[in-house]
Amino acid sequence: MATVTIRTRDGGSADDLQLDDALFAAPVNVPAMHQVVVGQLAAARRGTSKVKTRGEVRGGGKKPYRQKGTGRARQGSIRAPQWSGGGIAHGPTGEENYTKRVSKKLKRVALRSALSDRAASGDVMVVRDLTFDAPRTKDAIALLAALGVADRRVLVVLADVDVTAMKSFANLQRVHVLTVDQLNTYDVLVADVVVFAEAALPHIGLGSRAAETAEEVDA
Repeated sequence: MATVTIRTRDGGSADDLQLDDALFAAPVNVPAMHQVVVGQLAAARRGTSKVKTRGEVRGGGKKPYRQKGTGRARQGSIRAPQWSGGGIAHGPTGEENYTKRVSKKLKRVALRSALSDRAASGDVMVVRDLTFDAPRTKDAIALLAALGVADRRVLVVLADVDVTAMKSFANLQRVHVLTVDQLNTYDVLVADVVVFAEAALPHIGLGSRAAETAEEVDA
């Protein structure tokens, strides 16, 4: 049974919360996490690198020297790949697609594994309130200091889009903020500690439906 103590903004303890074992006490599947992380990093590649082929390099229309009698290898153009300043053979075209297919089932397994790994090491925290009256970095720093994670890489998971909270954390290089529908394996593994808003926990795994569900609950 995975249990965590709900923390208050001043670092104090509120209630004990029973976490969902399916998410925070699942078997850790390292190969699944590896495949998903590789897929995420591959999908992030833009694939815009491009080089010129021999047909795109300017010049070289004239044969550099006659075909026979020079004792040298025959050459047809100074813009061939073997020439300095010539075109590039088999280089990137700017149309490469590096994305890898990763099934939704594998993504769910990997996310459960990552969350369970962080929970097992005590690096999952739940805070009752992560809202701010105004966007102030100073307040965000004070919150992290109260939680004892100011010197660690922190992933903050909000229940819904909160511009004030996101702006408060925006200038902190070691803090990354997501809404719960954006929660993913890579960001969980990169962070040293994952800090959830209490309202975000029921919506883990709902994907893009998380914000809609949160609105329905509030209504």
